[in-house]
Amino acid sequence: MRDMLYSEIAQVHGLLNAPDDPDLAIQAGTRLCEELLEPLQDRFGRVAIRSAYRSRQVNALGNERGFNCASNEKNAAKHIWDMRDEDGCFGATACVIIPSAYDKHPEVSGWQHLALWIHDHLPYSSLWFFPSYWAVNINWHEHPKRQIDSYAKPNGRWDPEKFRRETLEKFGDRRVSFGP
Repeated sequence: MRDMLYSEIAQVHGLLNAPDDPDLAIQAGTRLCEELLEPLQDRFGRVAIRSAYRSRQVNALGNERGFNCASNEKNAAKHIWDMRDEDGCFGATACVIIPSAYDKHPEVSGWQHLALWIHDHLPYSSLWFFPSYWAVNINWHEHPKRQIDSYAKPNGRWDPEKFRRETLEKFGDRRVSFGP
């Protein structure tokens, strides 16, 4: 839980990174952990948390100071677990690194193998991949969008079926394998 609540922004600026609505934050965080993070850990081993819960105050400061935090409205039901989105829904996001996934596919665009495994096996709402160690913002939401985007190459909206087709064309019947 400590990793989920830790915030460098809060530490540096003397802010408390605690939920206004603990019950909603716990409900959303539990779903994120049980449905996404624990299955990832079961499959791949250690899951390192880079950033997870942010209070409204911490997120707003991060947005104002240009620390790669979206506005509170955009981060509702994402990094702000205790704030429902504009549709009244709840959700939770964590930015994680899965060291074994990066170790298996460190090549440029290697994140796509992890994205495909998550797409095929987990009830995620959205994934945003980053170039450093294939860090990913993984979001659980009560009404999942099933959308994958990336800042890593190839960047932009990602189509898992296109990747699957291209991989089959390139490697034939051998399946894309991923895991320990």
